[in-house]
Amino acid sequence: MNEWQPTETFRSTSGDVRWGSLGKPGRDPVVLLHGTPFSSYVWRAVARSLARRHQVFVWDMPGYGASEMSVGQDVSLAAQGRVFTELLAHWELEEPFVVAHDFGGAVSLRAHLLHGARYRALALVDPVALAPWGSPFFRLVGEHSEVFEQLPPALHRALVREYVTSASSPGLHPAVLDRLVRPWLGEAGQAAFYRQIAQADQLHTDEVQDRYGEIGIPTLVCWGEDDTWIPVAKGRELAARIPGARLEPIAGAGHLVQEDAPAELTAALIAFLQDH
Repeated sequence: MNEWQPTETFRSTSGDVRWGSLGKPGRDPVVLLHGTPFSSYVWRAVARSLARRHQVFVWDMPGYGASEMSVGQDVSLAAQGRVFTELLAHWELEEPFVVAHDFGGAVSLRAHLLHGARYRALALVDPVALAPWGSPFFRLVGEHSEVFEQLPPALHRALVREYVTSASSPGLHPAVLDRLVRPWLGEAGQAAFYRQIAQADQLHTDEVQDRYGEIGIPTLVCWGEDDTWIPVAKGRELAARIPGARLEPIAGAGHLVQEDAPAELTAALIAFLQDH
């Protein structure tokens, strides 16, 4: 995975999932979940650091990154929660550490609360977890996805670049921005970008948010203090809802904490994993 391209394939109920692992097999497993509109690529620095002591599993959700993108594909939160449960069984992981960002936070919470997925501990990084969520732009695209799918490629590329850029507080390196945008280009990528937004229904978090008090595993909530996508106030609210959860604010970071403050985030995760 030198260029960061997961090479293994798992056939899920929502299409082919590309995944990979780092670190020696048999070590305590850690599974990393990405958010939207990203892929496992955002975890590359954190994953390589954690792999010094753990076996780290990464995956691109169906409809994202290097995984399958197809017409009519179910890439909703409900589908991703099921797929994650399928993957844990495929990997034969009974109680891994789970670290989940953004949309991946909702996926991990749904898998745990609705599908019985068991974790040793859970770290949530700026997760989509509490209503209301979705920016005005996100809602506009969701309501008119068929129109946006028809944008000329150059306009679509500019829109995605601007949207991804806004996830970072200090700004993204041009090469990183190019890499994050790349999966969404071309005919299949452009359709997939608007498909995943169109299927992002808040009902999927409404189903579980009143059950966060049932979470009985050690939980860490990390949050970029400069997150303009989901304000840090949501982090405080979420930590208050989960018994024993601790909030770890990360200064100078926006929503994409892995890019804005990878060292600080990694340090917080390593300390949390060592404690549990």
